[in-house]
Amino acid sequence: MRERDTADVRLSVIAMVIDMLAVFGGLMLSVWMLFVQDWFSFLLRRNPGPDYLRQYVQFGIAVALVAVFVFSKHGLYVRPQTGTFINKIPRVVKAGVLSIVISPVVAFLLQNDVLRVDISRGVYALSCATVPFLLLLERYIMFRIEWNLARHSHRRNHVLILGTDGMAVRLQRTFAREHMLRAKVIGFLRTDAGTDAKDLAPEQILGGLDELDTILVRERVNQVILTSADLGSARMLDIMLMCEQRLVAFNVVPDLFHLMTTSMDVQSLDDIPLLGVSSWPLDHFWNRLLKRAEDLVGAIAGLILTAPIMAWAALRIRGESPGPVFYRQERCGERGRNFMIIKLRTMPVDAEKESGPVFTSAGDTRRTPFGTFLRTHNLDELPQLWNVLKGDMSLVGPRPERPYFVDQFKSEVARYMWRHVSRPGMTGWAQINGLRGETSIAERVKYDLYYLENWSLAFDFKILLKTVVANQNAY
Repeated sequence: MRERDTADVRLSVIAMVIDMLAVFGGLMLSVWMLFVQDWFSFLLRRNPGPDYLRQYVQFGIAVALVAVFVFSKHGLYVRPQTGTFINKIPRVVKAGVLSIVISPVVAFLLQNDVLRVDISRGVYALSCATVPFLLLLERYIMFRIEWNLARHSHRRNHVLILGTDGMAVRLQRTFAREHMLRAKVIGFLRTDAGTDAKDLAPEQILGGLDELDTILVRERVNQVILTSADLGSARMLDIMLMCEQRLVAFNVVPDLFHLMTTSMDVQSLDDIPLLGVSSWPLDHFWNRLLKRAEDLVGAIAGLILTAPIMAWAALRIRGESPGPVFYRQERCGERGRNFMIIKLRTMPVDAEKESGPVFTSAGDTRRTPFGTFLRTHNLDELPQLWNVLKGDMSLVGPRPERPYFVDQFKSEVARYMWRHVSRPGMTGWAQINGLRGETSIAERVKYDLYYLENWSLAFDFKILLKTVVANQNAY
């Protein structure tokens, strides 16, 4: 089993205490801004009573205790932490605001003959900003401290990967990157006679499955991960039992493509049962309404904030290459309907005159120098905010493709057209995971369908945040 680390328990307890201090501090900060500094007097309907400070201190302590319960339910005290801090922001903000929203119930329960709690609405309103702010600040500091402690600690958890395919390589990279797990991949075992991934060094391959039991003992393995479920149920059961006997954790990487097709729906037509794929989250009216509201707010704010950047880019484009600033191209949108996408031009006007439609690749000589800069930093996509405002696109979704390639891929890649059940996005789950340019279309489909099956506003927010720093294969 994964070796237990008492440091994780201590860090969880410390996180609880600091979260309570942040919630209490955020509430008291709003009291200070409203009553002491009088910065937001328009929110104050009446002056506080003479004993208001004692009431708010007691109220703040109660809300801090409630917040710890809410955070625990949101999994914010699970250790070790994995992933980036950006991934955690939606849950932290959601839990912080939820704690403030339910605080009126706390205020009501605290009322008695001795204690009269009368909380200002202005305090509630300000706390929705001050509490999440302090929470994010202290959570970021805690994350950096934990990350540095883990990075310099001994990697005591030994992981053995069964498989030598591309997924095995990705697992190795993930473990190397996730210092919090304190895990080290000690090697790989071949599961078949197939070709090993090119990124695997020969010395990392310790042998075949027949040597599993010996290696479990010799290398003091804590966890075994199987990257392919194609071994057959009998062979897989043997491996599970072997790991169980050695008290070694056993995990299987599921085939994401098959996993996504297991969501089925049974309907009845009179007395005839009909089996089909269940509805997508964005098939529901309220979800579509929420997403459209998100798009409108984001597009309007984005156009206002990025207008100076686009104006500067327009001057640079005009000075570097003759032709229009904006580049319009037909793309395939929701339900297969075509629309004209707008981008900042990064190539000469006749870039595809001789080659025809082709994907941009690393080192593409057709790009202008400034165009390379725009693509690397995703700035050429900014005019698509207008497409979002018009309703052709969404802020987040599967990236739209040209009809030429759609006609090609829909017959070559299984379930490719399911990407078009909703509006395409300026950014997407596949894109921030590096699946763009000359990468596998089949892999993109897997990530796009995973997004569509697991859509939520929090998921969108996470993707938008990661887009800022996601420039892998951006060319």
